Amino acid sequence: MSARTPLRRSRDFRLLLAGQTTSQLGAQISGVAIPLLAVTTLDASPLEVGLLGAASTIPFAVIGLPAGAWLDRMRRRPVLIASDIARALFLASIPVAAWLGWLTMAQLLIVAFLVGFARVFFDVGYRSYIPTVVGRDNVLAGNSAMEFLRAGGQVAGPGLGGILVSLIGAANVVAAQAVTFAVSALTLAGIRVREEPRDPSADSGTLWSRVAEGLRFVIHHRVLRATAIASATSNFSFAISSAVTIVFLSRDLGQPAWVVGLVLAAASVTVMLGAATTPRAARAVGSARIVWVSLAVTSPFTLMVAFATPGLGLAIAVVGMAAGEIGQIVYSISNVSLRQRVAPDAILARVNATMQFAIMALFPLGALVGGILGELMGTRLTLLVAGAVGLIAPVVLYLAIRGYRDVDDLPEQVIS
Repeated sequence: MSARTPLRRSRDFRLLLAGQTTSQLGAQISGVAIPLLAVTTLDASPLEVGLLGAASTIPFAVIGLPAGAWLDRMRRRPVLIASDIARALFLASIPVAAWLGWLTMAQLLIVAFLVGFARVFFDVGYRSYIPTVVGRDNVLAGNSAMEFLRAGGQVAGPGLGGILVSLIGAANVVAAQAVTFAVSALTLAGIRVREEPRDPSADSGTLWSRVAEGLRFVIHHRVLRATAIASATSNFSFAISSAVTIVFLSRDLGQPAWVVGLVLAAASVTVMLGAATTPRAARAVGSARIVWVSLAVTSPFTLMVAFATPGLGLAIAVVGMAAGEIGQIVYSISNVSLRQRVAPDAILARVNATMQFAIMALFPLGALVGGILGELMGTRLTLLVAGAVGLIAPVVLYLAIRGYRDVDDLPEQVIS
């Protein structure tokens, strides 16, 4: 579609928005429900909650790179639909087991792994499919609009999840998420834009030689290499904190499930603000410069979370989380848009897979580290460690992007 055509007029883009908004809402609701199910029903320890987070992200380290090579040789929409259906079925097994009294921590870990497996193909294919729907010139606006509506799920999801867990139980809330993935699959099936068929013979190398091509592109591209390192560092920090945040709020601060949900939701309100204002911020600051500025301004605030206390002191956690959320969403949108414009379509899925591998490979380790540190030194100190690790990312980005304002300003020398 033309860069001058408003995205809101595109039926296909509206369908993509609808599906992702629905599934994101469900994911955010169950993001609270599943850990609470483990903590309240199965009496999970911080280490077990950390293992739960690790299980969902291990597939990125196992099949993340081959997934990109496979997706560059096939149409992406059918893969997205299959991934949504698989996640719906896997998640549906949790409430069924809970209703029958058979639910165990082992099942939660297995389901988390299988859902993560399907997510690998969806995430890599989704970021490679957006340019097909909106056109490369519209990727920043498209990503911003997608993240704005998905952020609505992040705002409503945690609070609604905490309330629903209190009202109907965590297992029933997970059942609702399974339905949202089925809805997402239906909306994807309704998209009409023609996706050019892939010609496997045009890229006849071995699987690993094709994987290596995507790796080489990222490694030799100085800006993409820096964003891979920065994203991996940020995600490692987030994984450490995620392993203990709900335990910190629920047990250490003594907050009920609905309060935990509201704290997470209140912090996420800024995600919508960040997503909506990213195109304007990119124009003001620069589409390349905004990548590092977004984290440099907000990352230090995440250290505040560790100093939260019950009552009014919860506002400290909200402010710290909110700053981290807005920085990450602006960074994510501008970073993905930069990547979609820089990487050739023929290897875009492999480049996305390489980036996802770099970003997610450390998440299982971070979740385990967070769980272990939570057991050994307590949740407050663990949150401080996570915040300190997060300060590395903007430094790495600044060293690579300083001197360049916009993506179009990046010269060939960035490939070195």
